Amino acid sequence: MDMEKTERILRPAARIHGGARLPHLKGTAEAETVIMPPPGEVRIPMSQHIGAPAEPVVAVGDKVYVGTLIAKAGGFVSAPMHASVSGTVKAITESPKSIVIESDGLMEKDPGLQPFPVRTKEDLVTAADLCGLVGLGGAGFPTKVKLSVKEDTPIDTLIINGAECEPYITSDYRECMESYDDVIEGVYLLKEMLGVERVVICIEANKPKAIEKLYAIATDKRDQDDTVKLMKLPTSYPQGAEKVLIYSATGRRVPAGKLPSDVGCIVMNITSVAVLYRFISTGMPLVSKRITVDGTAVKEPKNILAPIGTPIREILEFAGGVTEDAAEIIMGGPMMGVDICDADAVLEKRNNAITVMREPARLQPVTPCIHCDRCASACPMNLLPAAVEAAVNHGKTDTLGDLNVMVCMECGSCSFVCPAKRPLAQVMRLAKAEIRKGAAK
Repeated sequence: MDMEKTERILRPAARIHGGARLPHLKGTAEAETVIMPPPGEVRIPMSQHIGAPAEPVVAVGDKVYVGTLIAKAGGFVSAPMHASVSGTVKAITESPKSIVIESDGLMEKDPGLQPFPVRTKEDLVTAADLCGLVGLGGAGFPTKVKLSVKEDTPIDTLIINGAECEPYITSDYRECMESYDDVIEGVYLLKEMLGVERVVICIEANKPKAIEKLYAIATDKRDQDDTVKLMKLPTSYPQGAEKVLIYSATGRRVPAGKLPSDVGCIVMNITSVAVLYRFISTGMPLVSKRITVDGTAVKEPKNILAPIGTPIREILEFAGGVTEDAAEIIMGGPMMGVDICDADAVLEKRNNAITVMREPARLQPVTPCIHCDRCASACPMNLLPAAVEAAVNHGKTDTLGDLNVMVCMECGSCSFVCPAKRPLAQVMRLAKAEIRKGAAK
């Protein structure tokens, strides 16, 4: 990249405290997405997001098509569900609440789908709602709620999150490389409809090809007032976490219990931007997901586009299967992902990766804390994980509030850097659960 371009790329407004230097392991970065054939059946959970479960609007025996509404939002903080394959509703299960669709293998689109013109901010919120869009790489916060900012809450900055800082995961990177047109159109549509003063597109420095693509967005002829900027972030974990990203991009801190909108920001994942624009231009809601399938036990790592509700077992088979010594299946990345009990779990909207790991050749034993303070140095939220562990172990749960446990983002940096291999991240989750339990009494 030439000097003129480099000078026009923003540097971070602030540097986060701590973090960890992780191996990138982005072996699928140049692996073009492969479309997976439809499975024999899909199981679509009604809870793929934060908030109330969706409510089924179909019955057993109903014919559905790709994109057919099968469940309406169960409240304001909720999201509708759509059929990801064409076929017949086979069952509606109660535990967990899900809709099972037997595929006919044809993948016929719902004939009623059509573009959804967006001319106002209200139209944009409605589009996010009808699309069934939720946060695509984390807790699954409904996007319509994120965009439904009160008039008395001024928003001046839209942050596009392209950091993707966890090892192995490259699904957002491939979205940028393969769906660039949707990304750029989505960015400028959001800019116009939200009326923000500036857009900051954030990406880590270790993705030079994506930086070139995103730089073209920041210098597009539509940006006549030069309010769309590209920011190159240090390659550090957890750089892509929402609060960390806001601090890096603006220097603003989101207080405990507050939302990004409370500091004048909206953060959108780069894939969310593209998915929303695709819905607006085609009418096709969120029915499939690009995921990275990788890890030490995956035989043929790939980026795969699969229907939502596809069994994990079938996705892994499509990736060549796993090795005999596979020991752990993680939904997400190795740092913030969640272990699943078996491969009969299904792909959800909020999943961006399936990581399968071998058992380490030699597990390092957990030893007593040596009071080195590395966990505190690595914590991006300036917490004291070792002190929290001591409080939990000694039953002093009444002191956890004073240790600000609830601001922990569960990034796992503390566990990663601990030379004693203490299960600090797990203890932080336990401590948060104890506080919630106490508040519920």
